[in-house]
Amino acid sequence: MKKLILLITFSLAILMVFGQRSTKEIKADKLFKAFSYSKAIKRFSGVKNLSIEGKRQLAESYVKVNNYEEAENAYANLMQTNVATAEDLFNYASVLRHNGKYVDSDNWMKKFKEKAPNDLRAKDYVSKASQLAKLQKDEGRYNITHLDINTENQDFGTAYYLDKIVFASTRSKLKSIKRTYNWNNLPFLDLYVADTDTKQLSNVKPLKKQLNAKMHEGPASFTKDGKTMAFTRNNYEDKSSKETINLEIFFSNKNDEGEWSEPKAFKLNNKEYSVGHPHLSADGNTMFFVSDMPGGIGGTDIYRITKIDDNLWGEPENLTEINTEGNEMFPFYHEAQKVLFFASNGHLGLGGLDVFLSPEVGGFGEVINAGTPLNTRFDDFALIVDENMKKGYFSSNRETGKGDDDIYSFEFLKPFTFCKKIEGVTKDTKGNILANTTVNLYDSKGDVIETVTTSEDGAFSFCVEENKVYKLDGKKEKYFDGKNIADTDTEKEVIVADLILTKDPGLSLLCQVNDKKTGAPIEGVSVKLTNNIKGKTENIETSKNGDFMRPLSENKLNDRISYNLVFEKDGYMSKTITYNQLLDHEGQYKIIETLDKIDVGMDLSKFIEINPIYFDYNKYYIRDDAAIELDKIVKVMNENPGMYVELGSHTDCRGSEKYNTKLSDRRAKASAKYIAAKISKPERIYGKGYGETMLINHCACEGRVKSKCSDEEHQANRRTEFRITKIDSNIKVKNNSPQSFEK
Repeated sequence: MKKLILLITFSLAILMVFGQRSTKEIKADKLFKAFSYSKAIKRFSGVKNLSIEGKRQLAESYVKVNNYEEAENAYANLMQTNVATAEDLFNYASVLRHNGKYVDSDNWMKKFKEKAPNDLRAKDYVSKASQLAKLQKDEGRYNITHLDINTENQDFGTAYYLDKIVFASTRSKLKSIKRTYNWNNLPFLDLYVADTDTKQLSNVKPLKKQLNAKMHEGPASFTKDGKTMAFTRNNYEDKSSKETINLEIFFSNKNDEGEWSEPKAFKLNNKEYSVGHPHLSADGNTMFFVSDMPGGIGGTDIYRITKIDDNLWGEPENLTEINTEGNEMFPFYHEAQKVLFFASNGHLGLGGLDVFLSPEVGGFGEVINAGTPLNTRFDDFALIVDENMKKGYFSSNRETGKGDDDIYSFEFLKPFTFCKKIEGVTKDTKGNILANTTVNLYDSKGDVIETVTTSEDGAFSFCVEENKVYKLDGKKEKYFDGKNIADTDTEKEVIVADLILTKDPGLSLLCQVNDKKTGAPIEGVSVKLTNNIKGKTENIETSKNGDFMRPLSENKLNDRISYNLVFEKDGYMSKTITYNQLLDHEGQYKIIETLDKIDVGMDLSKFIEINPIYFDYNKYYIRDDAAIELDKIVKVMNENPGMYVELGSHTDCRGSEKYNTKLSDRRAKASAKYIAAKISKPERIYGKGYGETMLINHCACEGRVKSKCSDEEHQANRRTEFRITKIDSNIKVKNNSPQSFEK
């Protein structure tokens, strides 16, 4: 039922359209749909009162035959109807730009943006409109040469074929029957091959008779060895009643005798849509192509497809990052530079088709206009570049040409910078090259952007964006990962980031150091690692991840290991541990430690175990048992030379207040003097007695007040405290501890 309603609705729509059109206009419409644009123009021009659709078809017909002056007039007439669609506005702006009227074009692009704000072409215009003036400025990047082999017909779509060039052309050939194509009344396209010279092509010949059939052939693409070809062919038959001409892709293989096989159809060929403009990778396992298949973004989109095996293609991938609601076509992928060149009328350009490029950095992203003089206000397309990025060819219908479309060669006069490069080599700790190493490139979020495997030279290279920080690691069986960081916020075009991998003996220590309070890894912790069995000491520093790895290459299974580790970092309390372990299994042995951050006002007893310090009755000299506890403070202060400490001595309430203050002060100063004699910068420790003035419980007993506290409760007040008052030699920090020594 639903299908029937759709069919009825469609039929009524057709009747309504044709009900408003004259007999002459209906005949013109048939010619338009049969791609006979020159004849359609004559018919449309003879109709006095064209319908809206007739005005649109007349304007489009002028564009198809490259008569942009009349196309501008036809679109201007359509604009006066005030019923123009967003697509009409875009097409009119494009025609104006093609005619060099950039100011007028800009005004109509603004109207297009207002009518279709979510259109990708509108968004591209908003973001890049300010670049138009720069695109028109010749920066001296190209040297362009018009080729002598061009004819007054169509010559375009070059492809590398071994040491030759293959292209498509409508140049006349000696045939018993001369056949022409309705669209432009020119002969059908065939494939030709030419010898290459420095700037010119020569010795032009048809590629192979069995490949050049009675239909259009071209453009084509070849694998690097020249044994496989993919080419475009259309299913057009010379019947004016036929309303669609679909492009198809075919493949052919060359045998040892140099003969091409019977063409085989691409699996996506379909009577309902077109696929064409193939570009094969060097090995033939990947192909870029163009299609208007359902589910695309615009008129024609660029797709990529990869082989699952020798005879089976996978599923096509729409390159959504570069495709627009306009037409993207003629893809060419430079494998060494990882850059896709293509033609488009959807991205902001100088007019007609422009050549664009997009570097592949974890996917295609930024789209760059190749600029003038390679691009003009005419159609510029089908660019190819040699392996060394020194020279290439492209096609254009610019005014300086000889025919409809002509082929031009060009040279890069200065390098085209597509991106920053991260380059490096994978090596072991002895400097030996490590081939077949997997190298991963990560973004700032830690996501893998791209992965490559090094060849025999161990080299790797990534094309990346500037002003960003990237992480890299190298992975290889029986080796520990090599890690590095590359910062592209630099004027250098190439950032070197070699990866050093350590041979995995099967046994290793992995130590992780974290902040005790936050759990965050601590970078730059100095670790003094002493092998207690062999008596060897080495100094290690933790990485950005707060860890370090040490191979136990000198050990084997069932060995016992014993290490002493001293952890030190400014702003943290030093820490010493002993690690004893039986190596009873292969792999890594993990040590996870935490460090306490030093804060002003902290009691050192939180970091080290300090027993009560006792003095003989009514005495203040340092007893042997007290010296043991004070030596712990000495050790901490020597390990942290920027630490300043106040030593406070307190008594209970028994005895007079004056007596207790005097005795506690003598004991505090004696203790401080003992420590000062054993540390650098003795002024970092000082003592003060507070007597009974800062009781920590209710046990007061001055004057007539009699305390009923037990000996244990009084003992709690008889204490010695060590508090940090300063953590470096330059900055004085206010002591805001709630248990401050000061009243």
